[in-house]
Amino acid sequence: MNSVRARYSVLSAAIVMAAVASSPAPAAQTARNTSVYTPGRLWDGKTPDFRGLWQVHDTAYVNIEGHAGEKGIAPARSIIVDPADGRIPYKPDALVRRQKNSHNRATADPSLRCAQAGVPRATYLPTPFQILQSPGNLAMAYQENHALRVFYPDSRPHFDRADWWMGDTRYRWEGDALVADVIALTDQLWFDQAGNYHSEDVHIVERYVMTGPDTIRYEARIEDSSVYTKPWTLRTTLHRLKAPGARIIEDECLEDEHGVRHHVGPTDPRSLKTTDYSRWKKTSE
Repeated sequence: MNSVRARYSVLSAAIVMAAVASSPAPAAQTARNTSVYTPGRLWDGKTPDFRGLWQVHDTAYVNIEGHAGEKGIAPARSIIVDPADGRIPYKPDALVRRQKNSHNRATADPSLRCAQAGVPRATYLPTPFQILQSPGNLAMAYQENHALRVFYPDSRPHFDRADWWMGDTRYRWEGDALVADVIALTDQLWFDQAGNYHSEDVHIVERYVMTGPDTIRYEARIEDSSVYTKPWTLRTTLHRLKAPGARIIEDECLEDEHGVRHHVGPTDPRSLKTTDYSRWKKTSE
């Protein structure tokens, strides 16, 4: 297992092992959860309140089409619910590139270079993100690489032909559902560690629906005629982090002695305190 993801292993395995074994197959997941839940409101009495820290309880970040387990990482079924076979409908030439990406994933994954995860990958990483709201304002702050998304009202036009790591987001409310329209994503992004990808023409529509006080059903509809034969949809569940003191921690990206960049947390021995200070000390001597 790549050392860059080592910090995820214990958390992912502990949370996921029991849940994955009882998870429904992709075909069974295609039916929408029809249960009705009315979320609380912000202080304006109108806007649904999605504020909080959220995180998935699966390992879809390895491969959204599903994958076998490996040391320290629990197996997972596909989170793709349309098509029903749980597979991305690649065009033949695009599938060749995907296979190349997968073959070179140990070094080619943009996340290994500490690039921001993009949409929708940032949502199902094994690290939390925070939804921030006030009436008329919404943003999401991700632990991974300090990524931030500002959701602008859909009354404002999209930026034209930009290619950003986190894209350009416009949102609206459909009843109690948060619907986000995302374009302007760079074609350097991957959906997961397996090398699934899109082009710069991708168009993503996200839906966030609270199914209970501590759960959000997340869907992303992906359309990209340059890469896929038809649009497709993934779905997963976000869980509220409720532990006392739960928060987003620092996630830095530092270069090691070989010139390779790594994610490091505040307790990592390679963190700024022990690594860079020692370099400065040697330099001053």
